[in-house]
Amino acid sequence: MQRFIFLSLLLGALTLSAQAKPNVIIIYADDQGSLDLGCYGSEDLHTPHLDALAKRGVRFTQMYSPSAICSASRAGLLTGRIPARAGVPGNVSSYKGKPGMPASEVTMAEMLGSSGYDTGHVGKWHLGYTPETMPNGQGFGHSFGHMGGCIDNYSHFFYWVGPNRHDLWQNGEEIWRDGQFFGDLMVDEVIKFVSKERDQPFFLYWAINFPHYPMQGTAKWREVYRHLSSPRRQYCEFVSTMDEMIGEVLGQLHNLGIDDDTLIVFQSDHGHSTEERAFFGGGNSGPYRGAKGCLFEGGLRVPSIVSWPGTLPEGETRDQMVMGCDWYPTLAQLCEAKLPETKIDGKSITTVIKSADAKTPHEHLYWQLGKGPRAQWVVREGDWKLLGNPQDRSKQGELDPKKDKHFLANLSKDLSETTNVASEETAVVERLQKIRQSYAELNR
Repeated sequence: MQRFIFLSLLLGALTLSAQAKPNVIIIYADDQGSLDLGCYGSEDLHTPHLDALAKRGVRFTQMYSPSAICSASRAGLLTGRIPARAGVPGNVSSYKGKPGMPASEVTMAEMLGSSGYDTGHVGKWHLGYTPETMPNGQGFGHSFGHMGGCIDNYSHFFYWVGPNRHDLWQNGEEIWRDGQFFGDLMVDEVIKFVSKERDQPFFLYWAINFPHYPMQGTAKWREVYRHLSSPRRQYCEFVSTMDEMIGEVLGQLHNLGIDDDTLIVFQSDHGHSTEERAFFGGGNSGPYRGAKGCLFEGGLRVPSIVSWPGTLPEGETRDQMVMGCDWYPTLAQLCEAKLPETKIDGKSITTVIKSADAKTPHEHLYWQLGKGPRAQWVVREGDWKLLGNPQDRSKQGELDPKKDKHFLANLSKDLSETTNVASEETAVVERLQKIRQSYAELNR
């Protein structure tokens, strides 16, 4: 009898331990500017749901994207590795039959799936268009969304590089939902996934394709922002449409009574777009130079929130230097999952999340966009930031291809990266160049 009681208590403890693992939702926005939320100081944007999420969690002011372009950023998030190390130094093809991130990479879904999580993907993928590199081949038990870089949100066609082609998939099979707003389709899929009866925690990667072009905000928000000028008007319409969608999902978590059991990460994949198809702008990078496609602050510094009510701090801000690759080991720690044996560049930021006094786990950070001698790269160490082959998609200043091939800024004195002090701080340049050389194999 005593043995039976002991076994019962042991099984109960194991069950409690399993239940203590949080559900996890990563909401990854697309082309959202550095300061484009109310909780980041925006005065013309309505984002009540994400602002409320920040009040229930921790908001970062120095969160950096793994890269300044879509595919590479997603590769860094999902593998915890510098995107070039994960085989994705830039964007991958949006054509069916073209591979992307190597199937040998151990994704966050595979890591958490091995720890007993039910895994799902909803939204944009842009990491490969072959069976082994699409979501179901990369550890996701359920997948719904588009495989290429962007789609029209009503026809679900990719129009920007011909021939025009349809791109909507569920679990590796092409499906058709002609005329239905993709935002609504995503919300329906997310709600179905989080509402499913299961005896295990879930991990959902919701890669929202907003506010990436084409900017197709709903009629409600087009009316709200009719007083604004283009391109800010179209951009705000789409951001608020996204916020409202997120609010529907947060409401469902509350209705299910699992909001306190669910860890949510919200983050943009990189800075806002200044491409022609985005009306040449619309996003707000505030004092930061740069935008999508370049490694100045406006291309890399992104809005980011983490919330797990009752477990993580609430209503707090963190100013430490952290990076999107850090979510991989951080979630492994919080979810008691085993890290793979491959090299992980990210560092757990659990101590940073829990304490404003904790030090950043990074002695330095490194980015690389592209490969070869013309690749853009950055080394950040403390307040020093050295850019190689810099580009400025925001056109906030002139760059001389020779004089500014190496661009050094001290962010504590020049947050806007307006003045290149490389010629004055040669010792700093030399030290950061040595750090760059330690990553030389990524450029081959």
